[in-house]
Amino acid sequence: MIELLIVIAIILIIAAIAVPKFNKQMMAAKEAAAISQVRSITQAQLQYNSQFGKFASSLAELGPPASGAAGPSAADILPKNLAEGKASGYLFAIQMTPTGYAITAVPEQFGTTGTRNFYSDQNGGIHYSNTQDPATDKSPNIGN
Repeated sequence: MIELLIVIAIILIIAAIAVPKFNKQMMAAKEAAAISQVRSITQAQLQYNSQFGKFASSLAELGPPASGAAGPSAADILPKNLAEGKASGYLFAIQMTPTGYAITAVPEQFGTTGTRNFYSDQNGGIHYSNTQDPATDKSPNIGN
């Protein structure tokens, strides 16, 4: 009986060490996926601009149409989940700017699904913020 308790105690100690490391790795994977999706949105904006002569003003314009053929209001460039603004624990948005567009990606739950906010624009660089404050074009670049 004592041996069994010792084994259980050892297992609990190992679990106490492993779970936080696992959570940290999961968060890092979600952040890497968010960076990849920001790049996908940037590529979709370039394709949309090539097809329609302007940048999309919303993610929905880059997504699939509800029905019928693709067009300027739904170009079918991004998958549905990303066009709805939510993927891999992050929330994505596009805003129009005087010089083009801005893409933002923020964690659904800061500290749980991610600890960095991301920003990109028509220049293609991806910037990050390690705080809950939104990333901007003045934030550090991830070093594509």
